[in-house]
Amino acid sequence: MIPLKDNIPSRTTPFVNYTLIGICAIVFLAQLKESGSKDGGLVERYGMIPARVWHPDADVRVVTIAPVRGHLQMIERPAERPSFSPWLTLVTCIFLHGGWMHFLGNMWFLIIFGDNVEDRIGHVGYLLFYLFCGVAASVSHLLVNASSEVPTIGASGAIAGVMGAYFLLYPRANVLSVVPLFFFLEIVVLPAPIFLGVWFVIQFFQGAASITTTQSGGVAWWAHIGGFAVGYLIAALLRAVGETSPPVEQMRPRTERVNLYRYSRY
Repeated sequence: MIPLKDNIPSRTTPFVNYTLIGICAIVFLAQLKESGSKDGGLVERYGMIPARVWHPDADVRVVTIAPVRGHLQMIERPAERPSFSPWLTLVTCIFLHGGWMHFLGNMWFLIIFGDNVEDRIGHVGYLLFYLFCGVAASVSHLLVNASSEVPTIGASGAIAGVMGAYFLLYPRANVLSVVPLFFFLEIVVLPAPIFLGVWFVIQFFQGAASITTTQSGGVAWWAHIGGFAVGYLIAALLRAVGETSPPVEQMRPRTERVNLYRYSRY
């Protein structure tokens, strides 16, 4: 499911959300600029490598594909070391991305859900909330994949925390979504709890399945799960102590028109 927009207006300008997106964009452009370098660059220096976090002095090795005498070969070499404690990579890794789809997908979800969460908990609170959820997501992945030598990068865990908070704070919201149905793309309006609930259930089952497999790379499912759960719990705590703004009035979606359209996917 791909969200297109929600029906909750924001009362304030989401300065922090825009700033986070801008930082991720700048870092991603820096990654693209150094993509032709022979070393691991930003990903190895600032990405979180669980084995290196637990054993900072150990020789962590990575496998890369490089041209050798006109042929592509897999080469094993020592991973680049950060110039700071590997524990800080639990924060720095959330500003890196693995490609255009990874970057654009994460930023789109942050645009859809982040402004409304920032509206409810304030600008400074939202910044601290986002960073804490990102670290919590990194810790979740770190605990489940303690021996992994694969660099972990992406804002998905922090954004999952934003989605967890949205799930709690906007139970009556609706999300205009694209839902793939075989060879067609159906545009429908879904209640936000259903959209986000289905997303979380998928992450949970994928995460449970990944425990029994040898994971060499791919999606950090447990970072998503941990981020979402922590975001939900923090939002619940803030609401319980009265540290969230009152909810804004939601707009009525035009469901009768949206459901009439079906688009072919090719």
